Amino acid sequence: SLSLSDTTKVLEQEIPASMKERGMEEMEGEVEVVTPCPTESHGLQGTIKGHDLFGYVGIEAVLDQMRRKTMKAGFEFNIMVVGQSGLGKSTLVNTLFKSKVSRKSCSPNYEEKISKTVKLQSVSHVIEEKGVKMKLTVIDTPGFGDQINNENCYVNEQYERIPDTRVHCCVYFLPATGHWLRPIDVEFMKRLGKIVSIVPIIAKADTLTMEERQEFKQRIRQDLKANGIRVYPQTEYDEDPEDRILNDKIRENIPFAVVGTDKEHQVNGNKVLGRKTKWGIIEVENVAHCEFTNLRDLLIRSHLQDLKDVTHNIHYETFRVRRLNESNLTVHGLALSCFPMENGTHGTNGTSDRSESESHL
Repeated sequence: SLSLSDTTKVLEQEIPASMKERGMEEMEGEVEVVTPCPTESHGLQGTIKGHDLFGYVGIEAVLDQMRRKTMKAGFEFNIMVVGQSGLGKSTLVNTLFKSKVSRKSCSPNYEEKISKTVKLQSVSHVIEEKGVKMKLTVIDTPGFGDQINNENCYVNEQYERIPDTRVHCCVYFLPATGHWLRPIDVEFMKRLGKIVSIVPIIAKADTLTMEERQEFKQRIRQDLKANGIRVYPQTEYDEDPEDRILNDKIRENIPFAVVGTDKEHQVNGNKVLGRKTKWGIIEVENVAHCEFTNLRDLLIRSHLQDLKDVTHNIHYETFRVRRLNESNLTVHGLALSCFPMENGTHGTNGTSDRSESESHL
């Protein structure tokens, strides 16, 4: 099985660590349960404190049940990588999960260049680390930008599929030009930001000096704000002050300037992931060299479960409501067209204005 660094921390996002076994007296002092108590509006409602209980109930064991179930079933994470060819999408995905999980790595002729296509490709792996299983699906866009007038949206199509293949995160690769966002970047992120969580990154950031990198990041943030582009994590999704403090630090660093590699080198007697150049070795996991660790922490160690929650509770619900409204409008339109009017005709032409006005209600 493949290895995944620190995947077990995902369980800490999904389920709090199970409380240690405590004595009967401790549990009686902490457990709270709902008990019937007459009220005017809801009939029965109230709370019994632990000191009023007759003994240990075992409510805390629910956490162990949830943990065992999650460990047995595992979980899924679907990530889309978008960007023009040559920005190192496959290499960065391999670096993130410290495994050869990209579509390019799984090709029989690994060294051969993958031909461009307007069809999106996906590859799935089951990664296991310390007993925790994760089914990872990577969606690649090798021909990004080749199909200009594409009305069919891959992300929306996944919302209608069984089993669940919803895209939980889209990592958008920006070329390290040092200028502003390109029109295709603006248009893409503006449209897709409404239906999926987007995390923009500067690919191959080692081609920029530290000063150029900071200036470029600032220009990108200005472009994102000026064009109303929503990138993850959005401020309106902060659940509490603690989340807001953490997310503010992330928002200050977006877009992340990253460098990807799957090769190890010796540095001061230690093996590190890095790119060897004639000036030295660029250490991928060194925060002084690039912001790869910030991206990895966001996608895996701190926000993986939140990305899935936002996909399900926000993006999918928005899509579902829109689909239901479209279905209702279709049914309503058919009903009006079949209903005979006073002049003996069907309501298809003479009442088009009325049908439109009623359909928008």
